[in-house]
Amino acid sequence: MRVEVNGVRLFFDIEGAKFVREGSELREKPTLVLLHGGGTDHSTFKPLFSQLTDIAQVVYLDLRGHGRSEAGPPSSWNLAQWGDDVAAFCDTLGIEKPIVLGESFGGFVAQSYAGRHPRHAGKLILLGTCPSSARYRKHSLAVFERRGGPEARAAAAAIFERPSPESDAAYARYCLPLYARGSRFGLRTQTFPPARFAAVVRSQEAASAWNAWNAGESREVDLAPGLSAIECPTLIVSGDEDPVCPIEGAEEIATTIRPGLARLERLAGFSHNVYDDDNPVTMRLIREFVVS
Repeated sequence: MRVEVNGVRLFFDIEGAKFVREGSELREKPTLVLLHGGGTDHSTFKPLFSQLTDIAQVVYLDLRGHGRSEAGPPSSWNLAQWGDDVAAFCDTLGIEKPIVLGESFGGFVAQSYAGRHPRHAGKLILLGTCPSSARYRKHSLAVFERRGGPEARAAAAAIFERPSPESDAAYARYCLPLYARGSRFGLRTQTFPPARFAAVVRSQEAASAWNAWNAGESREVDLAPGLSAIECPTLIVSGDEDPVCPIEGAEEIATTIRPGLARLERLAGFSHNVYDDDNPVTMRLIREFVVS
């Protein structure tokens, strides 16, 4: 399905009813809106998040410039617009007090949305994200080197400093496999990309929007000033071996949001992909937070 939001048609899908019958009454469930990572689309959440339809109506959204959504003009490929799109999308569909979940880049979008529309969300869930890429670059390079050796550090530094087709290839070889990793919870060591990326729509429009943001705003954005405006309960889940959005960034989010609203869950041994199919820990945390 598609709906026009802020001048573009956004694709979305829905699983689960908003109201379910319990005896002679109808019980209303909260609506969980999922924001995917950069350069991907809503398919990365399927089928894993289907398990939450017993406690929530699950809405999968392709952000502008991603998946099956329209891209709009290049001037709109920025976090302010993506954040405003989330609020307008929910208003257009009549979703009140959504629980908004953002993973990685989707977590950046969720932070922008919540900071710009502080009374809009009912709850916020941030997975494997941080408020600034540039400020944690040294931490990121250190984790890449610790986990992947000097080759991984050099490949990550090249992407930051001099992006090119050659640096993209080196990053894919040495860094992408470090996005997923087994942990002390008994998970198997994984290869990248996991199967959940197989169905991603990789259109030229999507590649253009993501590459433009990745080479532009992502290098200077700092969402920390807006975090203090957030007024809803927020769950932050981060792997302490994440080389992309280091744990220090998650800690900053937790300490910048108003006291009593933020809860940080550190996953020992986890890397950037904190909810892959064989990880029951993150899904349990999300489930408990949604129903709390």
